Amino acid sequence: MTSGTERTPLDEVEQKLIDVATQALERARDSGASMADVSVSQGQGLSVSVREGDLETIEHHRNKGMEIRVFIEGCSGNTSSSDFTEKEIQASVQSACNIARYTEKDEYSGLAEPEFMATEFPDLDLHHPWNMTLDDSIEVARRCEHAALEFDKRITNTEGGTLNCFDGISVYANSHGFCGVTKSSRHGIGCSVISGTGDEMQRDYWYDSRRVPDELIEPEAVGRTAAERTVNRIGARKLPTGEYPVVFEAPVAQTLTSHLISAIQGAGLFKKSSFLHDRLGQRIFPGFMHIQEHPHLPRGAGSASYDGEGVATNSNIIIDEGVLTSFVLDSYTARKLGKNTTGNAGGVHNLTVRSTVDYGLEGLLKTMNRGILVTELSGFGINMVTGDYSRGAFGYWVENGQVQHPVKEFTIASNLNDIFMGIQAIGNDMLENRNIRTGSVLLNKITAAGM
Repeated sequence: MTSGTERTPLDEVEQKLIDVATQALERARDSGASMADVSVSQGQGLSVSVREGDLETIEHHRNKGMEIRVFIEGCSGNTSSSDFTEKEIQASVQSACNIARYTEKDEYSGLAEPEFMATEFPDLDLHHPWNMTLDDSIEVARRCEHAALEFDKRITNTEGGTLNCFDGISVYANSHGFCGVTKSSRHGIGCSVISGTGDEMQRDYWYDSRRVPDELIEPEAVGRTAAERTVNRIGARKLPTGEYPVVFEAPVAQTLTSHLISAIQGAGLFKKSSFLHDRLGQRIFPGFMHIQEHPHLPRGAGSASYDGEGVATNSNIIIDEGVLTSFVLDSYTARKLGKNTTGNAGGVHNLTVRSTVDYGLEGLLKTMNRGILVTELSGFGINMVTGDYSRGAFGYWVENGQVQHPVKEFTIASNLNDIFMGIQAIGNDMLENRNIRTGSVLLNKITAAGM
């Protein structure tokens, strides 16, 4: 809230959402719910796209929503609505209670335990609206696309330049007496272009996304990067089938950490359908690996003082000296496993893979000497039960530590157990504006096969 008596429009929205949440919880209690929680949000945004300099789309976003969950004697029901009137709140609560009375009892369901609720709410500096006029927004998108088209004569077509901005406020409250308010923003600039013609056409893109508009890189830089990545793909060749060392470029390397998180959270653990369900306390990476959440980073993409259940977030260490030291749990999965919640209802928060060397992509290529640089993956051939891994890829052949030519239409295959243990180094070229933060990754070997 602002100091003194002056109230801003955002303060009034905040109070309205708190009032809606309070009413919903009161109605749930009066309707016989032993526990309840409610999430209420409201936001606005703008998306603009241009193609060949002409305005293509304008989208103004205004959204609001309410989700109510109730628990009655171990049974749960939930409803959602975008109507915040008192009549609709009452109807939504009643619907949730009716659903709960017809669902099967689950002894593990319920709110997170009261003792885990967040009690401190540091200012994470997440809310920075971008007060752009529509004309200025269109001009930014045009500047981005124009820089891409002017970068190289081999750029033959464009899928456009884009600008997106969003800011909003959300409230989570529950019958433990917890009430948390989050104000946040997210803005981005992107561009996608095409080089070549016919069967030789190649496409690539680039984007930047930030909490704070002033921290975005210049639109021209986004466009030039998109164009450079596209023309670098010209002349791609097929790759002979074989076993090669591989470097995953940082944006691609994020997917490896995503697979790790998928394997150590949710139903796959208590159903024993994850290849890592019984590996807690065991080494699954080389000894130099360290992966940790940092939920309280100012302006971080995944920063939060509490999770989706009001549980206080902490700097959880997931991997320490290569050992899996923690699962990623909400209250339900924690109870199913006989453990405590880790504050991860809704996902992880600024998960960071510590760099192991003081150089980035170029240094990793020199270390690899000969192999494949992977810059794009397609498909999702991941078996979380076994860890088997197979995905389509695009990249570059590397010889003597230098990129020689692009390679296309190949698959890479292995098992995630072997991939994790086969990591040789993590570069320092971390993309810090992502929720999963890692540099490029060097793997000792992976099987690649031409399609």
